[in-house]
Amino acid sequence: MITSLPHVILALLPVVLAAPAPAPLPTPAAVATKAPSPMITARAVLADRIEQRDIIDSITGLGSYLSSALGTYPSYIASGVPNFFQDFPTGTAVESSLGISDSDLAATPTQVLNIPGYANWTEQGWNLRFRGNVYKQPNISESKLNDLANIFLIGTSVEALPPAEATQARNLTAEIFVVQQGNVNVTMHIEPAPSQGADGSSSGSANAITPGGGAQTIDVGETTVEGDFDTFIPLANVSGSGGYLLPGNDTTQIQRINVYTNGTDTGNATSFLVPTAGLTIISDIDDILRVTRIYQPADGLLNSFAKAFTPWMNMPSIYANWSQSIPDFHFHYLTTTPEQVTRNYMDFIYKTYPGGSFDTRPLNFSDVSATLSIRKFLLEKIFQSYPKRKFILIADTSNSDVMKDYPAMATEFPGQVQCILLRNTSSTDSGDKFPYDTSGFKGLDNSTYMFFNIPDDLTGLDIVNGQCVNSTIKQNITFSTQGLPFGLSKKSGAVKVQNGLTGAVVAALVMAFGVVSGVL
Repeated sequence: MITSLPHVILALLPVVLAAPAPAPLPTPAAVATKAPSPMITARAVLADRIEQRDIIDSITGLGSYLSSALGTYPSYIASGVPNFFQDFPTGTAVESSLGISDSDLAATPTQVLNIPGYANWTEQGWNLRFRGNVYKQPNISESKLNDLANIFLIGTSVEALPPAEATQARNLTAEIFVVQQGNVNVTMHIEPAPSQGADGSSSGSANAITPGGGAQTIDVGETTVEGDFDTFIPLANVSGSGGYLLPGNDTTQIQRINVYTNGTDTGNATSFLVPTAGLTIISDIDDILRVTRIYQPADGLLNSFAKAFTPWMNMPSIYANWSQSIPDFHFHYLTTTPEQVTRNYMDFIYKTYPGGSFDTRPLNFSDVSATLSIRKFLLEKIFQSYPKRKFILIADTSNSDVMKDYPAMATEFPGQVQCILLRNTSSTDSGDKFPYDTSGFKGLDNSTYMFFNIPDDLTGLDIVNGQCVNSTIKQNITFSTQGLPFGLSKKSGAVKVQNGLTGAVVAALVMAFGVVSGVL
């Protein structure tokens, strides 16, 4: 077995440099295939990870060798998407996989996931975004939950976990295997909210106020076939006696309202009425607000699926300080995690960080290619809702979509992106061996973005007035693929990399480094 780095490199380089073009494969005979069981995306070949991360342009003949030598790898790694959960079964697929009858399902209560929304001010008044999903949660035996939960674990099993972690894994599995309810009418009741979140203040969000009135009932309409609802609806009660919602063109203050789903006690949320002008922070969650380690699959799955969510260092105090010191600062949390596992994220955020609105991946964005586009879709929606607000964008370098979409927002919406703040995960976590692409930042004003290492690097920044860079933190931006092993970097738009190595050689070195370090 090859165990040392030089041996791995020597083993791979001849293949890279001399591999002939593969011979055409014969057309296979058609065979009957069995319908796949519901589970996470089928495993993808490891070579795909290299191509989709844009480390090289092509590797002729190398893909088949890597597949045979190193095997396959889960698709969430191959895609470069920071998401461990792909292609959850939905609707009738859940019923059939669990052997649930329609009568059994009919006897279970209807539940609602109500995602904290935001409202913008228009000529028609406040328009509040109602977003969520209607579903039923089947009764599943513990042994079956164990079997299903083990699909998502690497190198361990539910049975081997400590009791608290095993319970958490079963609970999350039960949330995944739900049956969405299409064509169900949804009505909501709203009223003033006294508090939400955790920023150290009595209200949990010192940046928002409780309106003097505004209680009303809203007909949201019917759910989609996936059980989703996502729509902006005008609110009433912005004038009159007895208290009302402050008009958005006559205040800079953010107002909190509670949103209750009629007919169930599971669909409660707090939403925010955000004025036309001001400052909004759009924050990713994984590996910036909590420890996930998406670049270490076994750890990432365990941290997401079984272990209690843990804040990343002292980021809660950074956010609490911003909430209490920046007037009318709107917090918006955006994750590409699918809806079914959103409750854990929301619960963690509102127990640990300031209250704010929330975005997650809807069910109709289910495969890898759609997941790669969902962040930009959600970013554009909130940017378009507030054309006069400025935005602080914060995340980490392990997200390939962030590295493209954040700088793209600065180009697509000129003057609206105040700061881009990105944690360089590879600088503080030796487990992150995967490269990241900074080419999207080429041409942007370098005073508007910063790559930082630890939360304290953000201390003292005057982000309200556009101070985005801590001058004591060294910036080493090459506008190319960075974080390659051995100090290599790929020049933007070029096939060759520094020191004259071809893209294929770089791929071999990356693969070798990954094998030796235990990442791949």
